[in-house]
Amino acid sequence: VQLQASGGGLVQAGGSLRLSCVATGATLDQYVIEWFRQAPGKERERVSVITASGGGTYYAGSVKERFTISRDLAKNTVYLQMDSLKPEDTGVYYCAARGTFLNVVLVANANYESWGQGTQVTVSS
Repeated sequence: VQLQASGGGLVQAGGSLRLSCVATGATLDQYVIEWFRQAPGKERERVSVITASGGGTYYAGSVKERFTISRDLAKNTVYLQMDSLKPEDTGVYYCAARGTFLNVVLVANANYESWGQGTQVTVSS
């Protein structure tokens, strides 16, 4: 599977962006898709997860109630709707595909089959 992330940009605090992660080479129902972000000088942080069935989701505490993960199987795309953005949401956002434990949202030391190239999100104060 190959992933391509897009949708980042520059937005003022309080604004919204929708990120897309398009999968090719395989269908999304075969993978767990996870969104990560990394800010300069900080460790990579898992932001949100959606299971292969679409029935399980996870949100980091820092984004809960503000971000929504969803998917469109017809478009083979996972979305991350980000509302009420804060400057601390700034970073490069990546999507990743996990092909194991398909109905488990969090797996320690997971191996990922594919990563998207990252899309920059900048939130100004």
